Amino acid sequence: MVRAIFLGEAMLELSPADGDLWRLRHGGDTLNSAVHMSRLGISTAFITALGSDDFSQRLRQDWASGGLDTDFVLTHPARTPGLYAISTDDKGERHFSYWRDNSAAREMFALPGMDGVLEKAAQAELFGFSLISLAILPPEGRERLFDFCRTFRLRGGRVAYDSNYRPRLWPSPEAAAEAHGRAISLADIGLPTLEDETLLTGEGSVRDVARFWSGRGCGEVVVKLGADGCLLPDGTLSPTTPHASPVDTSGAGDAFNAGYLFGRLKGYSAEASAGIGHRLAGWVVLHRGAIPARDPDFYRQLA
Repeated sequence: MVRAIFLGEAMLELSPADGDLWRLRHGGDTLNSAVHMSRLGISTAFITALGSDDFSQRLRQDWASGGLDTDFVLTHPARTPGLYAISTDDKGERHFSYWRDNSAAREMFALPGMDGVLEKAAQAELFGFSLISLAILPPEGRERLFDFCRTFRLRGGRVAYDSNYRPRLWPSPEAAAEAHGRAISLADIGLPTLEDETLLTGEGSVRDVARFWSGRGCGEVVVKLGADGCLLPDGTLSPTTPHASPVDTSGAGDAFNAGYLFGRLKGYSAEASAGIGHRLAGWVVLHRGAIPARDPDFYRQLA
C-alpha cells in the first residue's frame, strides 16, 4: 500500500549545462519531495495530470523506473506539461522563468478519473501539498483539494502543507493569503519558510511565523530558515550541517520536506527528522537541477 501521497504540478526543467547548452530534466515542488521520499524507501505516489505527448510519456517512465507510483497520474487529452528554466548566480541562488499557463496539471480535478484517484489516495498515511499546488488550480479545484484534506484527516491520515509562495501565480496577495490560511487550518504538519511567510503574511520573525501557524490550528510547525537551519516544533533551533558552497539551491526546501516527513513516518523525533532533512537538502544544493541523479549509497545512509 502507498504510504505517502503528494499532489501538484510536474514540469519539464531546463538547467544550464556546459557552454550554451541546456539540460532537460523535470521538477516541481511537491514532485521533488515525492521523488526523494520514494528514494528513501517509502512507498510514494504523486497525483497530477500530464498529456499524451512524448515528454509526458518520458516523465511517467522516469518516475516509474525510480520507484514512484504512477497509478495516480491522470492524462489530459489536449494539454502538456509546463516548462521552467533555471538560472543561478555565483552563490548558487536560483532564478526561474516559467511557461505553464496551459499545463495539464491545472485541470487535474476536472478530469473524469479524479474521483477514483482521490478515493485510493485517502487510504495513505501522509498527504502533502503546497501553496503552489493551490495556485495552479481553478477555484473549484481548490475546493475539492480542501475537501479531500478533510476526508483524509477523518480517516486518520496526516496532512503536510508547505507555504511555497510564488506571487506571480496569484491574482493578488489577498487571494494567496486567503487560500494559505485555509490550508494551514487543514494541516497536521506545517513546513513554512520564513522568507515566504514574511512576503505573504508580514510575519517578520521565525517565532512569529510559528505562532501564526499554530494559532490557525497546525499542530506541528517546522519553520525553515535556509542555510540557518530550522525552528523545531518545541521552539529549539536545529542548525544545518556545514557543507561546501552551493552550486544550485533549486529544490533544497523540497528535499528538506522529504527528509523531515520520512523521519516522522518512521517514528523518529522532530529533531532527528530535521537532521535527515538538512543532510538531504545539503546534498541537493551541491548538484544542478531540482532533482539530482540518484546516489543509492547516499540515500541508504540517510534511511
